[in-house]
Amino acid sequence: MHYLILIFLGGIWGSFANVCIYRLPANKEIVIKRSFCPNCKKKIQWFDNIPILSFIFLFGKCRNCKRSINFRYFIVESLGIISFIFIYFHFGLTLTSLLLMLLSIFFIIIFFIDLRHFVILDVLTFPLMIIGFIKSFDPNLNVSIFPNFVNSFIGGIFGYLIIWLIIFFYRQIRKKEGMGLGDAKLMAVVGFWFGWVSIPYVIFLSSVIALLIAMPSLMNKTKKMSSEIPFGPYIIIATIVYLIFSDSLKNMLIL
Repeated sequence: MHYLILIFLGGIWGSFANVCIYRLPANKEIVIKRSFCPNCKKKIQWFDNIPILSFIFLFGKCRNCKRSINFRYFIVESLGIISFIFIYFHFGLTLTSLLLMLLSIFFIIIFFIDLRHFVILDVLTFPLMIIGFIKSFDPNLNVSIFPNFVNSFIGGIFGYLIIWLIIFFYRQIRKKEGMGLGDAKLMAVVGFWFGWVSIPYVIFLSSVIALLIAMPSLMNKTKKMSSEIPFGPYIIIATIVYLIFSDSLKNMLIL
């Protein structure tokens, strides 16, 4: 029964994430206005707006204009469900789980906005910084994941500063912009949520993942080393990898 509820809630929040991904970069209202087809602009009826199921039953097409619905909608709703189930499976029905579920939805929104628009919005990172720091005062949360308030504060500052320094020195050496401050703010979020210890791991992992993904394009010469890439998604993937394998990573470092 719990998993059915999680599928329902994960799908609903995934659907809301889709709204945010589409509307926030365009400065559109995300709460009051009903969902509509991006192509024909017709309002979507409730029975055509059921997460996952509506996409399947409509064969991925709008009921009105018959044009294809972006497959991203299906992926985001699926990720919402998967993340909720995964978090509940590992942490049960706890405040730690609820916080991680909230973070997962924010991460999904940031991931896809940055992937398409090359921007990480303050309206997403600033609330996460505040929540990440405030939660560090609660001693009843899972201490193996969440740091105390001192560690959280240092982590937030450290995460922001290290990316800011990379941006600064890159600009001085290459005489052009590299990473954006949105990446620094996202790294600050990681620090506030998971402490300063997480920062070196996430920076290293995100760099390795970005290089591995970009390598085929660089070898085929479809991209250059100077090509613009959204780094936020790699930070998010690296953070997830760190959370799942943090104990193993720390043991490897000790060895």
